[in-house]
Amino acid sequence: MNSEGRDWAYSEKVKDHFLNPRNYLMGDESLFEYDAVGIVGNPVCGDQMKMYLKVGRRENGVEYVQNLRWKTYGCASAIASTSALSEMAKDKTLDDALKITAKDVDEYLGNLPKHKFHCSVLGHDALREAISNYRNETKGQSEVE
Repeated sequence: MNSEGRDWAYSEKVKDHFLNPRNYLMGDESLFEYDAVGIVGNPVCGDQMKMYLKVGRRENGVEYVQNLRWKTYGCASAIASTSALSEMAKDKTLDDALKITAKDVDEYLGNLPKHKFHCSVLGHDALREAISNYRNETKGQSEVE
């Protein structure tokens, strides 16, 4: 085994999501059509997450995660976790997307090192914030009408 293999403390799934992040928003946010954004973290300490949410409506009227994109200033664990979360949340109803826990993401990835688990919460919190912002905005719009 080479020294590189011993230094990597993550599963192959974490490595894949880190090196090939899904739904990462490159470039200008205005090029992605979204209904709400959630921003969490603290850019001063280096960890910040922005989640851009596009909501669809099924024939039965149920709203779902049609699409989402994200940006982060975070570590490999935050990137991999949010990449996995973005795949897990797509096509779920908003309520079902809210039920995805950081533990679910951690298990999906094959477990992060214990000292990095807190990084998996960043994407989760940003998604919750985006859904909350969407619901608050649409609630305000319906009250005006």
